[in-house]
Amino acid sequence: MLFEWSQIDRVFLDLDGTLLDLHFDNHFWLEHVPVRYAEKHGLDHAQAKQILHGKYSAASNSLNWYCVEYWSRELQLDIPQLKHEVADRISVRPSVESFLQYLHMHGKRVVLVTNAHSASIAIKMNKTGLDRHFDRIITSHELGYAKEQSAFWPALRNVEPFDVHRTLFIDDNFQVLDAAREYGIKNLLAIRKPDSRGADKQHESYVLLDSFEQIMH
Repeated sequence: MLFEWSQIDRVFLDLDGTLLDLHFDNHFWLEHVPVRYAEKHGLDHAQAKQILHGKYSAASNSLNWYCVEYWSRELQLDIPQLKHEVADRISVRPSVESFLQYLHMHGKRVVLVTNAHSASIAIKMNKTGLDRHFDRIITSHELGYAKEQSAFWPALRNVEPFDVHRTLFIDDNFQVLDAAREYGIKNLLAIRKPDSRGADKQHESYVLLDSFEQIMH
């Protein structure tokens, strides 16, 4: 038994790679954006990928990495429009909806806590309808810090008070989970296969879920 549900009041859930298949985001940033960037700037595909790799690396682990406006300016592309072009790839991971229903049936407060930008969230919720399952949606852009940053967690607690001992947090990003653990959140779970077409993840410090059915007991 990983934890007792009777000891959990609220559940914080990540979006991309946790509730949604990360394949959409990986395809978007690694395949679709390079094609459109090459077209826009008169580059070949290899050149575009190389330039974008440098830009991505420079922005990683910062709020800019998740900011639609930042990338629209930086790349001179309409990022929301590009996301609409491949929105058919957005998909909910297996057993997510039944898990969200399970949480509400058991009286848990369910909060989406995501680094995703509001424009991305809108596209994904319009496609999936998952927003109806959340008591609240909080984005890192509202708080001014990415979840990987230590300042995010006290900022979150200021707007959504929680007991670190009675909160469950599920995310696919180990750096985010590390920051949550350092803040004191006791119940942490990771996702083994965030991208359905990618490799399994491994981590010696976190329990990795194959399916949410594992914790619906």
